Amino acid sequence: MSKLIHLSVVLIFILSLSALGQQIRTPRPSPDATVTQIVGVTEVKIDYSSPGVKGRQIWGELVPYDEVWRTGANEVTSITFSDAVKINGNELPAGTYGIHTIPGESEWEIIFSKDTEINSGSNYDVAKDALRIKVKPEEHHLMERMTFMFTDVTDNSVNANLIWDKLKVSFKIETNTNEIFLSNARKELSWSPTFQAAQYCLTANINLEEALSWIEASCLVNEVYWNTRVKAQLQYKLGMKDEAISTMEKAIDLGSKMESAPFDYDNMKKMFAEWKM
Repeated sequence: MSKLIHLSVVLIFILSLSALGQQIRTPRPSPDATVTQIVGVTEVKIDYSSPGVKGRQIWGELVPYDEVWRTGANEVTSITFSDAVKINGNELPAGTYGIHTIPGESEWEIIFSKDTEINSGSNYDVAKDALRIKVKPEEHHLMERMTFMFTDVTDNSVNANLIWDKLKVSFKIETNTNEIFLSNARKELSWSPTFQAAQYCLTANINLEEALSWIEASCLVNEVYWNTRVKAQLQYKLGMKDEAISTMEKAIDLGSKMESAPFDYDNMKKMFAEWKM
């Protein structure tokens, strides 16, 4: 019996070690790295692996000239834009792209590819290119590990820099922050929720003063027949007869411009006529 207990304890110990072993992360020769920068309201993120120089000749030998390079080690380097951007003046939609490069002694090509799954230049497919740009490499002080770095951040732009060995390659990322912000704001500030709340209060004859503020907010976002005629009725119920008449007149005008007459259009015209008597 004691042998059986001893064997059980040993098995439990082995299984525990096995479970722990599955959770151990072993170091990679070229460790993973991520760098993120917010430009205005746009997020730019680069995921890459960071190989070291380790005393080797990098440019022209470890990384050959005039051949497609996955721009790092392990998986292909990728860059993600939360909004549409311009790269050195060229438009690029929001999304994630593989950064492939063709290094040259005096000029580099940087390729933004829709393919983010390749693991070597031999798998590269030119048909999946989204954008290609040409840039001039610059001298830089020794950087042992390949590094991506953002610099010169403004509300509308940032420089992305690839630095390794004694070389730096950069490209400019631009966003239209004001346009993106306004577009996002318009999507979030919908006229419908405040209209629905005010419509309910009008029908239930409750909370009329707050309902008026809600419907005014709805009209500020998008003034249409539906919310304008609710605003007029709330004003009338709150004793604001002159304002109600003026608002209902606007509602009727908006309704007349719709493709099909609203289902309650005749009722609103009748109400408007009665208010003016």
